Amino acid sequence: MYNTYIYQPILNLLVWLYQIGGNNLGLAIILLTLIIRTVMIPFVLPSLKSAAKMAKLKPKLDELKTKHGKDQKALSEAQLSLYKEHGINPTAGCLPYIVQFVFLIALYRVFANSLQNGNLNGQTVNTMFYWWDLKLKDTTYALPLLSGALQLLTSLAILPAVEDNPEGRKELKKEAKEDVAEMAQTMQQQMVFMMPIMTVVFALQFPSGLALYWVVTTAFSFVQQIIISGPGALGGYLKRLGIGR
Repeated sequence: MYNTYIYQPILNLLVWLYQIGGNNLGLAIILLTLIIRTVMIPFVLPSLKSAAKMAKLKPKLDELKTKHGKDQKALSEAQLSLYKEHGINPTAGCLPYIVQFVFLIALYRVFANSLQNGNLNGQTVNTMFYWWDLKLKDTTYALPLLSGALQLLTSLAILPAVEDNPEGRKELKKEAKEDVAEMAQTMQQQMVFMMPIMTVVFALQFPSGLALYWVVTTAFSFVQQIIISGPGALGGYLKRLGIGR
């Protein structure tokens, strides 16, 4: 069922894009990635909008923590009431990410299989794209480094914007020991710099075609995040560098 309704249609679409694109596999990979990511927008938007609403409620959530102190039961009830008042479901967004994961795994399989021997659905293909041979690792390191840089920008944009207040950060660290949500946020902040490093390491091990796919899909995610939720913590970093207002 997976092969019939997901994998094979994506493979057929890649073959078609390769043929109409002048037998250019790199262009076909870019177009296919953009098409799939565009199709997934309706599944992604609800989770992005929910995350944006959650970020805006941060000050009110902090007030509730101050009000209820260590009474976790009262705090949880107050938080759920606040979410309900603003039409937010904290557990929403799981299904969209599952759908994304299914499609992205299918894309990965299609690219991996087609790049392995320079063969696309039984048809020998031209794997050269500018100075990259898409079936080989990128010895220029350009695509892996670019994918890592885009992952860093995306990770920073996902994090909620915070005021440049050292005392506030100390207080958040203190609360994180007592609040599960804050602990999750702290872990997310730590992954901001781990994910780009992991992305570069993995992209260095894969064929250039997969690195190209990761560059395009991460760039798409970054633009989508900026449009829907704004620059997040990225805005603060840019201000410190003297970029932007």
